[in-house]
This record gives sequence, C-alpha cells and structure tokens, in this order.
Amino acid sequence: MTIAIYPGSFDPVTNGHLDIVDRAVALFDQLIIGVYDVPQKNLLFSTQERVDLIRKAVANLPTVRVESYSGLTVNFAQQMNAKVIVRGLRMTSDFEREFEMALMNKKLAPDIELVCLMTSLEYQFISSSLLKEACELGGAIEGLVPEHVATALAEKFHLPKR
Repeated sequence: MTIAIYPGSFDPVTNGHLDIVDRAVALFDQLIIGVYDVPQKNLLFSTQERVDLIRKAVANLPTVRVESYSGLTVNFAQQMNAKVIVRGLRMTSDFEREFEMALMNKKLAPDIELVCLMTSLEYQFISSSLLKEACELGGAIEGLVPEHVATALAEKFHLPKR
C-alpha cells in the first residue's frame, strides 16, 4: 500500500488544493493531508480550524485523512509511513521553491520521493494569500473555495453572509 502526504498550511484550503487532492487520490492508496501547525506566515485560521475546513471538504473521499503536524515534513511523512510527498505546482516560482525543498528533503530522508502535480489551468492563479486579500476587500470568491470555506472567510472578516 502506497501512502502519500500532501503537506501545506492550507490557510484556507482552496479549490486549487482540492484539485491536487482529487488527482493524488487516483495515484495513491492513501493520502494524508498534513496541515502544518506553525508556518512562517501570518495565519488567519487556527490549526484546528484549518483541519476542520479541510476535513469537511474531503469528507466524501474515504482514502483521505487530515492530520496536523509540526516540525520537519519528512519526519511527519516517516511517522505516517508515507513514501511520497505530493506538492502542487502553479507556476515557475513554485517549481524553484519545491526543487530546493526536494533536495533538502532527499538529503534528510532519502527513502521519501516527491511527486509534483501541475495545478489545473482554472486554478493556477489561486493562492490562499491572494484569496484572503480579495475576500477581505469584498471581492467575489465563489468558485475558488468550497462554500463552507467562503462562509468561514466572511465570518473572519466580519463580512455579510455570502
């Protein structure tokens, strides 16, 4: 059985993330979405809120589970008995960062492979930070996140219910 992890901050989870999840599910026996507890980012949602938002979004996928973690991603992969780290790539700058991390991860855990999936064209422009900014300023985010995430964003920014 091949277990893969899909790590990220997911603040919040977007339809772009879920596109990668749907495609990874078809490739691996089990996919564990790892919600990184303390990324070097300003977070809008707590770790538990991010986990809950993703769990609701993937509730219909029986081979997916969601766990939070801290520390090195390769250590989390080893704890989960995963042999693969899945990452989504939107553009060239993503590749450069992922390539750099992949080399470090390979040094730290040579038995873990990296699989990069290209984000579908319709989601290439979505990033959680741009999405949060657009939402906070009243922009329409329909079709970019699941409905329950749009509602959670509106609540965080004290916007009228969407």
